[in-house]
Amino acid sequence: MKLSRQFTVFGSAIFCVVIFSLYLMLDRGHLDYPKGPRREGSFPQGQLSMLQEKIDHLERLLAENNEIISNIRDSVINLSESVEDGPKSSQGNFSQGAGSPLLPSKQLSLAVDPEDCSFALQSGSRNSDVQMLDVYSLIPFDNPDGGVWKQGFDISYLFNEWDAKPLQVFVVPHSHNDPGWLKTFDDYFREMTQYIFNNMVIKLKEDSRRKFIWSEISYLSKWWDSIDKPKKDAVKSLLQNGQFEIVTGGWVMPDEAAAHYFAIIDQLIEGHQWLEKNLGVKPRSGWAIDPFGHSPTMAYLLKRAGFSHMLIQRVHYAVKKHFALHKTLEFFWRQNWDLGSGTDIFCHMMPFYSYDIPHTCGPDPKICCQFDFKRLPGGRFGCPWGVPPETIHLGNVQKRAEMLLDQYRKKSKLFRTTVVLAPLGDDFRYCERTEWDHQFKNYQLLFDYMNSHPEYNVKIQFGTLSDYFDALDKEDVTSGKNSQSMFPVLSGDFFTYADRDDHYWSGYFTSRPFYKRMDRILESHIRAAEILYYFALKQAQKYKISKFLSSSHYMALTEARRNLGLFQHHDAITGTAKDWVVVDYGTRLFNSLVNLKKIIGYSALLLILKDKNLYNSYSFDNLLDMDFKQSSQSSLPQKTVLTLSAEPRYLVVCNPSEQERISVVSIYVSSPTAQVSSASGKPVEIQMSAVWNTANTISQTAYEEMVNKEDGKHHEVKVQFSWYGTTSKKDKSGAYLFLPDGEAKPYVYTTLPFVRVQHGRFYSDVTCFFEHVTHRVRLYNIQGIDGQSVEVSNIVDIRKEHNREIAMRISSSVNSQNRFYTDLNGYQIQPRMTMSKLPLQANVYPMTTMAYIQDAKHRLTLLSAQSLGVSSLKNGQIEVIMDRRLMQDDNRGLEQGVHDNKVTANLFRILLEKRSVVNMEEEKKSVSYPSLVSHITSSFLNHPVFTMAEKIPVPTLQLLGEFSPLLSSLPCDIHLVNLRTIQSKVDGRHSDEAALILHRKGFDCRFPSRATGLLCSTTQGKISVQKLFSMFTVTSLTPSSLSLMHSPPDARNISEINLSPMEISTFRIQLR
Repeated sequence: MKLSRQFTVFGSAIFCVVIFSLYLMLDRGHLDYPKGPRREGSFPQGQLSMLQEKIDHLERLLAENNEIISNIRDSVINLSESVEDGPKSSQGNFSQGAGSPLLPSKQLSLAVDPEDCSFALQSGSRNSDVQMLDVYSLIPFDNPDGGVWKQGFDISYLFNEWDAKPLQVFVVPHSHNDPGWLKTFDDYFREMTQYIFNNMVIKLKEDSRRKFIWSEISYLSKWWDSIDKPKKDAVKSLLQNGQFEIVTGGWVMPDEAAAHYFAIIDQLIEGHQWLEKNLGVKPRSGWAIDPFGHSPTMAYLLKRAGFSHMLIQRVHYAVKKHFALHKTLEFFWRQNWDLGSGTDIFCHMMPFYSYDIPHTCGPDPKICCQFDFKRLPGGRFGCPWGVPPETIHLGNVQKRAEMLLDQYRKKSKLFRTTVVLAPLGDDFRYCERTEWDHQFKNYQLLFDYMNSHPEYNVKIQFGTLSDYFDALDKEDVTSGKNSQSMFPVLSGDFFTYADRDDHYWSGYFTSRPFYKRMDRILESHIRAAEILYYFALKQAQKYKISKFLSSSHYMALTEARRNLGLFQHHDAITGTAKDWVVVDYGTRLFNSLVNLKKIIGYSALLLILKDKNLYNSYSFDNLLDMDFKQSSQSSLPQKTVLTLSAEPRYLVVCNPSEQERISVVSIYVSSPTAQVSSASGKPVEIQMSAVWNTANTISQTAYEEMVNKEDGKHHEVKVQFSWYGTTSKKDKSGAYLFLPDGEAKPYVYTTLPFVRVQHGRFYSDVTCFFEHVTHRVRLYNIQGIDGQSVEVSNIVDIRKEHNREIAMRISSSVNSQNRFYTDLNGYQIQPRMTMSKLPLQANVYPMTTMAYIQDAKHRLTLLSAQSLGVSSLKNGQIEVIMDRRLMQDDNRGLEQGVHDNKVTANLFRILLEKRSVVNMEEEKKSVSYPSLVSHITSSFLNHPVFTMAEKIPVPTLQLLGEFSPLLSSLPCDIHLVNLRTIQSKVDGRHSDEAALILHRKGFDCRFPSRATGLLCSTTQGKISVQKLFSMFTVTSLTPSSLSLMHSPPDARNISEINLSPMEISTFRIQLR
């Protein structure tokens, strides 16, 4: 992270600087201060008239501006004042170029090792037995009535089938605890979850044959903090003797559509670190019974964390039926891009409608419900099928045992082995002691009876998830011929989920978009805070800075990790919780955002102070101010205005990326006359733009379309808005479901929108003010990556609408032929087919960071700074749903609509790239990759620079010109995911180690490499450890599993990091 000091005086709205890899740039400035204070955005009369003249000539200026940008993009410019120091020094000296709006041209052609291109060309798991894209083509989606198993078929068997090998049944008791949904996390804990744990300790100890599994560490850690040592010891002994198992062990059971891989990994580490410290256990089986659709990214991350098996549940009912018919419900899940089998993880897909007891013992819910002993007559709820459970006694045990066994046998017919998994649980189950007694005692009687009758050929018992998988592995080994597994290999994903009829869960891809954006902002802050904090900690240790070392920063960082982790829960980031629960999540995110800004500020201050020993006498709170302020959990962040004075002051700019970058830095100042100087005192060019409080004084020209100019050809790219309504049928759209009333209808405005055009040296933009959207399109006239794409910002407000959803549609001449591509969790690209045999809502998919369409000549990418639902319903189009306001519940348990809408900011970039001529047959491959330009544009969009300014000038303050911990930019395709300080054995304290997490991205080379704006090269995934940092010495670097649970048996200090394409790896690092 570089802290570079540019000696600054303030430029009103904008100035352009080159910022180096991971770095903070500090500027000090001098300015001419106008006489008499002025309000924000107010200008002297002369300036206003000049501005008016500019507005009058807006069309001419905009045309000129487009021309300028095109010329810059297409020509090779060598600046005479460019860097003349030869190779880049660790100081990254570029001040000579600071006077030019173009900045150093330096590297005009992208240096990519040819071998780095071969991966994308050959990749694609051709060796999968089941490819999900093919499955979708095969399935008719006709939904006939399947009898007792409504969405399936009748199952029959012969009684002698188990003569040779008896049926082995594992009944797995579990309780699904949502960390927030209808109640807040704290309310659920207080009213229910704590009693589940308390009773578990008592009830499992009563009989050693009893078992129980648990997954959400957020709840376990809260309970752990409140109990005494004897209870803690009891839990440890239950874990030790295998009665109690932790499954997955993340902070939550995360959503797999809207969650970014950064946050999924972070909540996994938080859970696993907590388990290591408090219980000394390492989970080995994944359990995801409630996320609304499943992503292969999750499978990959679990595999990298050391898991060998996983379980999923919410998959389209037609896919489940297809898999049941072909006995492919258990498979090795392999990544689409895997050329070998290194990513394979065994996966069990539950076959029926739900994870509750009526849908887990077998195909007939009417029968299975009779074996949910919480529903015994006299209880709070019974069986909707009308036949209640009976308490088991000598008189009915034979009949009941045979009924239940019949269901287990039928269920086993859908699988390839004689081992059966029968989960036994539901939401917040096993709260009361009576339920523990009813379930465990009645089932034990049934087990004892079955096991004592050899003619049944069954061995049945309580088990944990890993008990089941262990038994399965034994089966696979014994029946496998020539070490060939009996299970198929599958590649692909399980979106979009439908649980019945045409009820597709594509609404939640967008629901509560305000918080989906806030989540991404918190992620960028947490990552910057983690990296800066670890570097600052090392400096504080070196210079013995007690004030920093004794601070509570690490505790605040831990709390932020946990609040971010909590929000990855499948009812949080999804936007599917009650209004007041959403406020609770929002408040947690907001409080952590405030704390993280302080950690970033204090760490940056320590790193960039010239004399570190003066840190104790300075305080970030009084000294520096973060650029953005958010007043509450439900309001948009606002830029702070710097009140200028005659005294110059510092501006600190932090680039949280691992790449050197050229960026426009925008700040608000109180005067239109200001200057900015670099660290060496040279003037930095600035663009002064008005800050508008309202849309007034605007031209009346309507804005129609954008034209992207490339290679002298014009490509028309239209942006339009449209509305979806909800169906008139009984079931309507809600938080989960998207049930539209047909195709989107165009956005119609009665009065012409205001249109405002700004023209400037570094950027020009057009802003259109509609009733429901303030739509801004901005072009950057700079030679960095930001100059390659168009920035689109929408401020959406649909608070007065009823049962409407607003979409942005991008139309182009790209011949996409019903094929489009969406990312999964910001990690990988999944090809999609828009299918006419499916309803409109089934063709909407999750987009975490990007979606694109392409033909033989061009690729059009929409890059997004928040997760939303996306589709490509017509040739050449990408459509993204930006917000939804729905007045009714959609009958999935939430019992409310979505009408707590906020004024919401959506941020995008549109990138049009020329492709080298491609064989269109290759387009049918199951895998695709973004270009390097696309990857880095996405990274910069999601990790913007942070600016901090000196609140009031402190003449004695002396800062370094820059602080640049990285020796140079990392290779273009390697992303520093995190540098996360590892906990110590003591509560609330840190160790000296950090987790260095790196991701090598897969990329497609078949795009122009000239004038890309990239300032990096590729190195076949190799990084020399000693050449990584400039200000620190690496004292140790050892490989680890993703979440730090395991160290490879031969783990030792390494001198070179070597990553394969797509690999995410964690290393334990210690710096000095």
